Amino acid sequence: MYQIDSIQNIVDSWWEKDSHVNLKRGALVYAFVPHVDQVPITLVPKGRKEATAHENAIISITPLRIKDHRPKESLPVAALSLHEGELWTAFRAKKRPCLVIGTKQPDVENAFRRNMPKKLTSPTVLVAPYYGADKDGKRAGYNEQLVERIRHAEYPQFMLDSLPIGGPKNSILRLDHIQPIGFHYYAYEHSGYSLSDEAVELILNDWIQWLFYGGLPEDSFILDFQKEITSIYG
Repeated sequence: MYQIDSIQNIVDSWWEKDSHVNLKRGALVYAFVPHVDQVPITLVPKGRKEATAHENAIISITPLRIKDHRPKESLPVAALSLHEGELWTAFRAKKRPCLVIGTKQPDVENAFRRNMPKKLTSPTVLVAPYYGADKDGKRAGYNEQLVERIRHAEYPQFMLDSLPIGGPKNSILRLDHIQPIGFHYYAYEHSGYSLSDEAVELILNDWIQWLFYGGLPEDSFILDFQKEITSIYG
């Protein structure tokens, strides 16, 4: 059940059970996704515990500044090998519920993949992660006034929802955290739920357009919802 001033009430059905193996836009999956920090972190090999042991290394963890000149490390470490222009970054990651935004694209024919690394054409899926909005002993949560504004569809990067998989009562979808995950079954786990076709067509598709292009279609149900909310809550 959603609060009366929630956009989910626009459609007849929001979350539905989904037993399909193939992913589709609107599917709810689990995946390990990184925390996006304002300043990224890099791992720099500094030495080896033993001069002849190339599998182990002593590393330092430092802020990664885009303007810093970081040539390829000369220290040979088998477990941290790098190509020219590369460096190692590190992220804290957590298993989170994620909404599938973009599904797997058509495979590239084998004839076009010859003599090139597989990673250049390996398929991915675009997902957006959910974050718990409630304040409790485990999480700081979101400011209640901010949650209300998110529920009223005031921000294109946030959508408030209540997931059908347990956990916090309220979750916030971070559409500005859309990111790729591998299409391999090691990379994700289907929750058994997906948004209804109506929810995807009438709400999600317009919301993504709002985020990417800065505006909503003139006939969008989201615009109607915002106007109604403004007339009631000011």
